[in-house]
Amino acid sequence: MNNLFLKDNRMLVYGLNKSYADIFCFSTTRHGGYSSGQYSSFNCNHYCGDCPENVERNRELLAEIMPSRPKLLVVPHQIHSTEIRMINDVFLHADEVVRKDLLEGVDAVMTNIPGVCVCVSTADCIPVLCYDVRNKAVAAIHAGWRGTVARIVEKTLKQMRSAYETRMQDVVAVIGPGISLQSFEVGDEVYQTFNDAGFDMDIIARRYSRWHIDLWETNRLQLVSAGVNPDNIEVSGICTYTAFEDFFSARRLGINSGRIISGIMLKG
Repeated sequence: MNNLFLKDNRMLVYGLNKSYADIFCFSTTRHGGYSSGQYSSFNCNHYCGDCPENVERNRELLAEIMPSRPKLLVVPHQIHSTEIRMINDVFLHADEVVRKDLLEGVDAVMTNIPGVCVCVSTADCIPVLCYDVRNKAVAAIHAGWRGTVARIVEKTLKQMRSAYETRMQDVVAVIGPGISLQSFEVGDEVYQTFNDAGFDMDIIARRYSRWHIDLWETNRLQLVSAGVNPDNIEVSGICTYTAFEDFFSARRLGINSGRIISGIMLKG
C-alpha cells in the first residue's frame, strides 16, 4: 500500500484508506500551517510551547482538509505512559474541563464512535494506528521508546479486545513516521532496558559506534505477536530525523518544536 501526500503536502494519507472507505487515517506534515520558528508551520499540539492561537488555527485547518469533517479531534497530553483512554458517550457529554483531565497523562486513545478522530502527537516517537474492521473500532497509540518497551501496542490491543470484542485477525494497522534504526542511537542503559524486558535484541538492535534500536520493527513485532496478520500492517518507512524538513523531529529541532499529529476516524 502506498503513502500519498494530499492537500498541499500538509497531510500523509495512508494506503489503508483505499481498502477501507469507512475510515480515514493520516499523519500531518510540517507544511501549510500558521505556526512559526521551530513550530513552522502545521503544528497542532498544545503541549510543546507553541502559541495557542496558532495551534487552534492549525487544528481548524486540519479539520477542514479532512475528507469528512470530524465532530471532535481527540489529542491527549502524552507522558510516555501506557495509560489508554476509551472515548465513549460519557467522555463526549463531559464538559471541557473534565475532558482535558481525562486526557492528561494518556498515550493511547480508542473509540467506536463515528466522527471522533482519535490522535497522538509525535516528533521521532512512533505513531501506531489500528482499525478493527469487523467491530468498527479504532485506536491511536503513541509509542516512544518507553512506551514501546512497556508494550503499549499490545496493551492497547488487549483493551480493544475487552471493550469492543476485537479479534486480532480483524485488525489492520499503520506504523507512521518516526525515527529509524539508523538514526535512533541509544545509550547502553536503554539497550539493557529492552534486553531486560525480553525483546530479541538480535532482531531489533544494531551496534555501530553505539547501540541503535529499531522502533518501527519492535512495534511491528508487537502487533504480530498479539495476533495481527503481518500482511495487514502498513509501515510508512519515513524517518523523521532524516526527513525533518517535512516532519517534526525533536532530536533535530529540540524539544521546544512542533509535533506530527497522526489520527484515525470512523467516518460518520
